[in-house]
Amino acid sequence: MSITIIKNADLYAPESLGLNHLLICHDKITSISKEVIELPNAIEHQVVDLAGAKLVPGFIDAHAHITGGGGEAGFATQVPVLPISEFTSAGVTTVVGLLGTDDTTRSMENMISRVYGLREEGMSAYCWSGGYHYPPRSLMETAKQDMVFLEPVIGIGEFAISDHRSSQPTYQEVIRLASEAHVAGLMTGKAGIVHFHLGDGERKLALLERAIKETEIPARVFNATHVNRNKALFDHACEIIKLGAYIDITAFPESFNKQGYHAYQAINLAVERNLPLNQITISSDGGGCLPQFDACGKLQHMEFGRAQILPDTLYSLVQAGHSLSLALSFITSNVADLLRLSKKGKIAKNMDADLVVLDANYQVTDVMALGKWHKRDGEMCIKGTFA
Repeated sequence: MSITIIKNADLYAPESLGLNHLLICHDKITSISKEVIELPNAIEHQVVDLAGAKLVPGFIDAHAHITGGGGEAGFATQVPVLPISEFTSAGVTTVVGLLGTDDTTRSMENMISRVYGLREEGMSAYCWSGGYHYPPRSLMETAKQDMVFLEPVIGIGEFAISDHRSSQPTYQEVIRLASEAHVAGLMTGKAGIVHFHLGDGERKLALLERAIKETEIPARVFNATHVNRNKALFDHACEIIKLGAYIDITAFPESFNKQGYHAYQAINLAVERNLPLNQITISSDGGGCLPQFDACGKLQHMEFGRAQILPDTLYSLVQAGHSLSLALSFITSNVADLLRLSKKGKIAKNMDADLVVLDANYQVTDVMALGKWHKRDGEMCIKGTFA
């Protein structure tokens, strides 16, 4: 069993706790103390002195194309499978994989295999069942069965609405999926939500708003992502969140999303509008294509999501005047609460030892996932099998 003592950490859990010392045993945080922690020399252990550097929870990315996304401009535009270092180098210690537009050549077999591969390499990984289309692509007979019988599957997604690439699902199909996800979540203790991809369609969130108002299904089950892709959609999302839904903001690259808001701008607006900030998460869309289409559905431009956008967004949020604690919550504790990952998203006794060290510019210098260092002093220790 590996044992590590981390000394002199400026601890954000994500709330600011000041200078602390931590004891890590195997994959868990076993002690946090204001007093220096010492062990006898007879017990083999490592001591890491952070000298006052910021120590924060490992980031949780709830929207990443771990098997590679893309393919919307031909087979040559399919993104390759992402190595573990794509995530861990950026401080992501927990990832949730999904299928997108291409749920034909990509499959749940691919997805589950990649989840297990990332776990074997040392990070925490889960996935959604399905993809853009109805009925959802599943490994078993239904997505509900995937959730009930396959441990890594925590919900359904990313299911597309208000997008020309979707199956144009009906209201009845949407609420049926939400019901199945909710019941499967009750049975298993998993997230039990539908992660909805939002396009630029004029209907925006109308299907979800109606479902929340007309059914008994809890609002948290209807989890919309990409809500900052255009300004009218974000305005509608600001109304949905007041009904109890969680919304997911995509951390688009600076060169993308001229019709909408960048993540830090969306958070600025959420604060100004006095929205419940604990119901907001931020994700990277890592490995996914970020396409722009004309009115006829023809692809005009394409970029690809990277996990590195998360620490970059953290920096932008702090530069915009938000506290580090608040900025962190959108990629740590809020995500863990929504996904019901009880050992993730916070630094506390008995939580998973998923830790990130930040430099003065809020960039990632060190990463520990489940008690093992993946990055130390800016250098990757674990790059992945084929990296």
